[in-house]
Amino acid sequence: MLLLSKDDIKKIFTMKDAIDTNKISFKLFSEGKSEVPLRTTIQAPNHNGVFVFMPSYVEELDSAVLKVVNIFPENFKENLPTAPSQVLLIDGKTGIVSSILDGTYVTQLRTGASSGAAFDLFAIKGAKIGALIGTGGQASAQLEAMMVARDLDTIKVYDLNKERTEAFVNEMKDKLKGYRTKIVVANSSDEAIHDADLIVTVTPSTKPVFDGTKVKEGATISCVGSYQHHMQEMDPAILPRASKIYFDSKEAVLSEAGDIIIPLEQGIISKEDLTGDIGDVLLGKVVGRENDDEIIVYKNVGIGLLDLMTARAIYMKAKESNIGIEWN
Repeated sequence: MLLLSKDDIKKIFTMKDAIDTNKISFKLFSEGKSEVPLRTTIQAPNHNGVFVFMPSYVEELDSAVLKVVNIFPENFKENLPTAPSQVLLIDGKTGIVSSILDGTYVTQLRTGASSGAAFDLFAIKGAKIGALIGTGGQASAQLEAMMVARDLDTIKVYDLNKERTEAFVNEMKDKLKGYRTKIVVANSSDEAIHDADLIVTVTPSTKPVFDGTKVKEGATISCVGSYQHHMQEMDPAILPRASKIYFDSKEAVLSEAGDIIIPLEQGIISKEDLTGDIGDVLLGKVVGRENDDEIIVYKNVGIGLLDLMTARAIYMKAKESNIGIEWN
C-alpha cells in the first residue's frame, strides 16, 4: 500500500493535471460508466460532529475509492483539522487498498479543477479579470484553477474578514508567483465582481454573497460553496440573466444545493431553464457557450467520481516517479 502525503502529491500532480482528469471524469459520469452512491453520514452529537463516507467505482478501470471526510468543528479548539479526510484507492480486481492519500488535498485539487474545467469550456477566450469570494480551505485551489484556465491579468479577492483576506492574498502572491496574474484585495463583493470575466464563490453562506444585477455580460460564474438545501451564496437574480446553467451533476445539485433549489421553489427559474451537465457538453450532447455576451452559470456540489479519478491519476504518477511510502 502506497501512502501519499500532500507534499508527495504536490511534487507530481499539477492543477492542469487535475483539470484534465476532471474532464475525463465528467465524461465517464455522463456516459453512465461509474457507480456513485449517495454519501453515507453518521452523526456524532456528543462532539458536534459527523462522519461522512463517499464511495465510487468504475468497472472498466477496475478502480474504486472510499473517501472519508469527517466534520468536527470543535477540533479548532485543540488546533486540529475541522474536516480531516483520507482517500482510500482500491484495486477493483482484488479489492485490496492500493493507496491512502491525503484526502483534504485531493478534495481541494478536484474541487478547484471542477471550476477550472468549467472555465476552460465556458469562459470567454479573452478573459482578463477574475473574482474570488471566500478565503477558506478551498479558496487557494479555486484561485489557481482560474489562472490555469485563462491567462488573467488580475484576480480580486473578497472575504467578510478584511484581515483574513489580506493574509490570504499575501500568502497566494508567494504560493502562486509562478503565474503572471496580479492578486489584489477587494473591499467589497461589488468591487470584486466589477468587470470580472470569471467569478468563483466558495463560502458556507446562507445568503447571497454578490449582487447578480452587477455581473457583466459574458461572465462565467462557478458557485462552489452551497452543498445543503439552506445554503445560498449565489444571488438568484443572476439566474434569469444567465443564458445557460450547467452542473457537475444535475441530479446531485437538485437534491442538495440551495443555490438552485431555493430559486426553483420560489419560481425565479424553472427546470426548463437548466441546461445540463458539463459531461454532456464534453461529449457534444449539449451546446456550450455560443457567443461572448452570454452569462454562464456553473453550479457544482462535488461528485465522488472526481475523488476516484484524481486519486487514481495521482497514484499512477507516484508509482512512475517512486514517490510516497510503501507500507506492507
